[in-house]
Amino acid sequence: MDFNLPEELQILKETVRRFVEKELIPLEREFRPEGEEMPERLLKPLQEKAKAIGLWLLDVPEEYGGAGLGLLPRCVIAEELFRTVAVPFRSNEIFGPEVRAVLFHCNEEQKQRFLTPVLKGEMKVCFAQTEPDAGSDPASMRTRAVRDGDYFILNGTKRFITGAGRADFAQVMAVTDPEKRARGGVTCFMVDMKSPGVLLERQWPTMMGDAPWQIVFENVKVPAANVIGDVGGGFSLAQKWITEGRIRGHGARCLGIAGRALDMMIDYSHHRVTFGRPLADRQAVQFMVADSAMELHACRLMVYECAWRHDQGEDVRNLSYMVKVMATEMVGRVVDRSIQVHGGVGLTKDLPLEWWYRQVRSIRITEGATEVLRWRLAQNLMRTQRQD
Repeated sequence: MDFNLPEELQILKETVRRFVEKELIPLEREFRPEGEEMPERLLKPLQEKAKAIGLWLLDVPEEYGGAGLGLLPRCVIAEELFRTVAVPFRSNEIFGPEVRAVLFHCNEEQKQRFLTPVLKGEMKVCFAQTEPDAGSDPASMRTRAVRDGDYFILNGTKRFITGAGRADFAQVMAVTDPEKRARGGVTCFMVDMKSPGVLLERQWPTMMGDAPWQIVFENVKVPAANVIGDVGGGFSLAQKWITEGRIRGHGARCLGIAGRALDMMIDYSHHRVTFGRPLADRQAVQFMVADSAMELHACRLMVYECAWRHDQGEDVRNLSYMVKVMATEMVGRVVDRSIQVHGGVGLTKDLPLEWWYRQVRSIRITEGATEVLRWRLAQNLMRTQRQD
């Protein structure tokens, strides 16, 4: 069994790290996003440099002009990219326009209306699933869509929707069959944000600096031609995309953040002298370094294995739960230790630690709270053993 990354992925990892260290980390003092997108004056030059070295449309299939990378290569890239705080935490267009994977399930006509404009950067799309009473339990969503001839009439509320204020369309998950619900009763709709009855009701400012939206839909007429995939098939599409997000966006992202926080902890402990000796000589600091290194190593193995198995076509639902829980809790501890080692300076905005500290607290909640995932994992494991 070979635990080393294949040579081509090692080269990719080194390429992205050089890009991050040369192009992005030097921008951190100038741009540390608090929810806003990267300004064009910074984004465009970075995109051109990314294109020049082949880092473009990484998760887009080759048939649409993308690199068509599997999940493991994308995790390797994410780990390196998120070593910097110069990248907006919830959106990244340095390597090309953000494409919600649900769009790849468009039919041919829909691809011309939705997918192609997104790939060209001419259209922005947000994803709307979470509701006031259906966060970690999306199957209990109340937003309804009722068929009326060639249209569906949409009513409901979505909350904590990132990017809704600048989106042209929203991918809205709504119940079309209250009896089936998550088992064939939830449908994905492309909803024009300019449609009558669509209301951006309010924003929710957060400790992370961003302010996701609450959207209200009041008798919104959505053409039946705007259903993505099959009627009733929306829940499975969303869960597949969210599963990948847990592995890359929560798992691999946390590896990058924790890796740099650990590097900073070690470097500072060598240079900071107290009571005549460097912090690196203090056993309390050594223990924090050792614990951080062990936890990071364990999580990296979990992320890479899960991503690899996903690329082999295996069902990684349970593994993705483990990755999300372990990685998001690990990164919080490592960043916290790094702040502690840095002391007062760790609390300042001169360093990226305080920014990470606020951001990583959120990902133990988003896209499935860790308590819920533990519960689901236990249910799955216990059900399997009972069947055996």
